[in-house]
Amino acid sequence: MNALIRIATAACAILMVQTAVADSSVKKVSGNYTYYGDKNDSPFMSKMKALEGARLDAISKEFGTIVSQDVLQADRIDSKGETSNFFSLSSTEVKGEWIADDGEPTFVVSLGNDDCLIVNCRVNGTAKSISNDAVEFEAVALRNGNTKGNSSTEYHQGDDLFLSFTTPVDGYVSVFLMGNNGDVCKMLPYQQDSRQEVKVKKNYDYIFFDPTKGMGEFGEVDAFCIGTDGDIEFNKLYVVFSPNPFSVPVLHPAKSDASLPYLTEEEFSKWLVKNRRNDPKMGVKQINLKLYPN
Repeated sequence: MNALIRIATAACAILMVQTAVADSSVKKVSGNYTYYGDKNDSPFMSKMKALEGARLDAISKEFGTIVSQDVLQADRIDSKGETSNFFSLSSTEVKGEWIADDGEPTFVVSLGNDDCLIVNCRVNGTAKSISNDAVEFEAVALRNGNTKGNSSTEYHQGDDLFLSFTTPVDGYVSVFLMGNNGDVCKMLPYQQDSRQEVKVKKNYDYIFFDPTKGMGEFGEVDAFCIGTDGDIEFNKLYVVFSPNPFSVPVLHPAKSDASLPYLTEEEFSKWLVKNRRNDPKMGVKQINLKLYPN
């Protein structure tokens, strides 16, 4: 994968996935959405926003939505004295989450009267209703530092990538990275960890991919720095957690010395769907990363 240059050495381990069982909360869904871009949107970003809208449309039609409203107060003190401003924020959240695409999304691109892109997207896929069974955990991408103040989803060539992780219950965690080309690399468990599982304790602040914060029970730490092919890239981190043990997917050998063992997007989606059907307590957090060249 071009998005990351792996510093530590790696070895590939292969384990079999668990057999899935039926889960009525997992549904086949389809959605449609038209995104009206502006002059700051690239064709790629316009398509990604249309795809995200189509996925949300599919989920909302199947599982419904929740509308919430918050009122925030912002106080400011300057030479003119103290002022208070109030802001009302409304949000609509879908009552489900996207698991995987079923086939390729279809896009119809046109130009509006202002020469801005209009992108319609239709998508089919698999989604799961959100229940109270899945464990809520915290996962934050960090740039060039191992504290919460280094939280970021935008990286430049040569930046170090770390992950902060905390869970309210004991369990198991794994981390994957999907690149621009759709290949998915396993970043955690570390490549030299023969047990191929990361068992974590509740209420402990873990920092992964940082050799200075290495924890011996997880094996030799793999460290990562950002690299691109000279273009802006969009990657996705998938953090998978469950209080129950689960097996990592079967991996293909690394394509080069500077990359990791991988699986295709379709293979990863199938593995994730099977495991989530089998384990309703498994939760997934997706972190979108934007990578810039120098």
